[in-house]
Order: sequence, then structure tokens, then C-alpha cells
Amino acid sequence: MSRLDSFIRRMQAQRACLDMAAEALRDVPGPVLELGLGNGRTYDHLRELMPNRRIFVFERKVAAHPDCIMADDDLFEGDFRDTLPNAMTRMGERAALVHADYGAGTPDYVTGMSTFLAETLVNLVAPGAWIVSDYPIDGKGWIAVDLPDGIRPNRYFIRQA
Repeated sequence: MSRLDSFIRRMQAQRACLDMAAEALRDVPGPVLELGLGNGRTYDHLRELMPNRRIFVFERKVAAHPDCIMADDDLFEGDFRDTLPNAMTRMGERAALVHADYGAGTPDYVTGMSTFLAETLVNLVAPGAWIVSDYPIDGKGWIAVDLPDGIRPNRYFIRQA
């Protein structure tokens, strides 16, 4: 499979998982955490899917499309390892949804980040929250959620807190 085809399948999986999460979490209160802004396409999709939710963005250095820049109050700029541990003081409530897209690194980076996120997000998500990610994040007591129809196993991951 070409890298382009792989990218398209990953984006289709991401969209299907986020669409399913938005529907499933309709009655779960709390903001959304977007871990990794990139160009801002997923952030823009989340704004459309969940227009009445606050979305906090965690990004090392913002370089998104100008239409996808959030208010300063909703941005945590810097490395996840520095910004996530104390995020609750600004968030004020636990998140209903976390979307994490952090797989642009070496296998060691991805493994280390998955472990860090599992340990840290436990303190930031509400009971019943969903964690949707490009790599598995297995927080203590979280359960795997079946992927939407048509999405191959291990293409994307959903956990429920």
C-alpha cells in the first residue's frame, strides 16, 4: 500500500472514530482535549462536531492554518510532558473526549508518549470519557471500544475511561 493510501485510510478511520465518539458522548459533560494540532484539520472537524464544547489544544508550536487557530485561553503551548500535568487548573473540569495524534516520532518516542499519556490523562478525563488516538493509550481501568464498521483493527484506537 502506498503511503498516500495509508494516510487516507488513517484519516478516514480518525474521522469515523471522532464522529462515533461525538454521538456516544452527547450526554457526557466536559471539554475536549486535542493533543497535537498540526495543520488544524482535526481541530476544525471537532469544532463542527461539538460546537457547544470547549476544546483545549495542546501543541508544541502552533503552525496551523489561520482559520484553525484557537483563543489563547484554549491553547497549551509546549511539550505535552510539560503542559498536561497541570492542565486541570485552567480546564476547571474533566474532559469528555481526548483526541491524541502523536505518532510522528520514533518507536521509542511513541511508546514513551503512550505510557506518559496513560498515566497523565487518568487525572484529566471524566468517568465514561473516550480517548481516541493513533496509537493505543491504556490507562488504568480503561476499556477498549470497538471501532466503527469498516475500520480495520489497529488503524485507530478508542478507549473508554
